[in-house]
Amino acid sequence: MTGGAGAARIGLFGGTFNPIHVGHLRAAEEVTELLGLERMVFVPAAQPPHKVPDRTHGQGDAIAPADARLAWVRAATRDNPRFAVDALELERQGPSYSVDTVREMTARASPGSCVFVIGRDAFVELASWREPRELLRLAHFAVTTRPPANGGSLARWLPPALAEDFVLAPDGRSARHRTAGTWIRALEITALDVSSSDIRARLRAGRSVRYLLPESVHADVVRSGLYGSAASPHPSAAGGSPTPAPASPEHP
Repeated sequence: MTGGAGAARIGLFGGTFNPIHVGHLRAAEEVTELLGLERMVFVPAAQPPHKVPDRTHGQGDAIAPADARLAWVRAATRDNPRFAVDALELERQGPSYSVDTVREMTARASPGSCVFVIGRDAFVELASWREPRELLRLAHFAVTTRPPANGGSLARWLPPALAEDFVLAPDGRSARHRTAGTWIRALEITALDVSSSDIRARLRAGRSVRYLLPESVHADVVRSGLYGSAASPHPSAAGGSPTPAPASPEHP
């Protein structure tokens, strides 16, 4: 199922990226490839309304400063010509609302050209977001799923309050908006068991996060001490010897 309001060209990949990790990058790469997008724009959030920073349990539980997260996203995406970074949410005052971001991005591009990338867990809660109906009218949606949770139909994931606006395809894996022509597609991506929360926990415990973070940001994230005590990132960077880490759980 393809776009009705214009050809989809630009992906919007929002998040706190606290910190950005290899799971984020692989998801963005696969969605860009599957949808044939010209560009995937990473949009770091300043103060997500669904993620209130908790600074009562030590620095490792907090959202890192916006300038650090932005710098890491830029460094992590720099070598991919189809990746870009936009700081518009960090430049706005107050909480980051996706509908405001999508309005601004679609005003810059042609109507129907933007695809909002979202994980299934967040998508099922879309009705609680600000102006969800308008959000679904303004942009296409790519809902990412990972094995073994990739089965099922959009009918089960699309909040009932929003489902009436869409016509579901027979296979249940795509849907089209009845009036706006925007679409929703379920996209299965590689199951990389990596998460920002697990990375923060490892750093608080003084454990290795090598190969979970992009190599371009690994040393800076570790040395910053923003998620725990600063430590030597790995031998090539600081002459130290890292503690081996097992594989870990997923993306926010």
